[in-house]
Amino acid sequence: MRPLTEQAVRDSFVNCSRGEAKRLATPRDLAERPWDDLDFLGWRDPGAPDRSYLVSEQEGDLVGVALRLPSSRRGLLHRSMCSLCLTTHPGSGVSLMTARKAGAAGREGNSVGIYICADLACSLYVRGKKSLESGSRFEETLTTEQQIARTVGNLSAFLAKLHG
Repeated sequence: MRPLTEQAVRDSFVNCSRGEAKRLATPRDLAERPWDDLDFLGWRDPGAPDRSYLVSEQEGDLVGVALRLPSSRRGLLHRSMCSLCLTTHPGSGVSLMTARKAGAAGREGNSVGIYICADLACSLYVRGKKSLESGSRFEETLTTEQQIARTVGNLSAFLAKLHG
């Protein structure tokens, strides 16, 4: 992914108003992010634990999505799999995040959900740049490049649902 500025991040959001995008908490460490290893930029809002954000390049354009997390927590014995990168996590390591749809459908309250790594570090898990304290990635016959392509494809499919 190419390095992004705070303004580019704010301008990318498709499922919130410009005012909401202007007020949301962007990462303060954009200059230090490992851009070459990221398929998307994802972060949790430190001031609002039920909010996360994701920005991706889709066909040359940036698409930003505001996501919401449910407040319920799972037990440590429960394991869940991320729908993007297929990493399994114990407890609350995977969360159902919902995004309001873009345009009129979103204003009417329609949303789309996805189970995703709670820390939004899918790109780093796929590349082996971030390991899990407890959890796992299945051993696959796919190459790392094929796993990256699958993750990007899963993200693109989710983002396409926001416009439908």
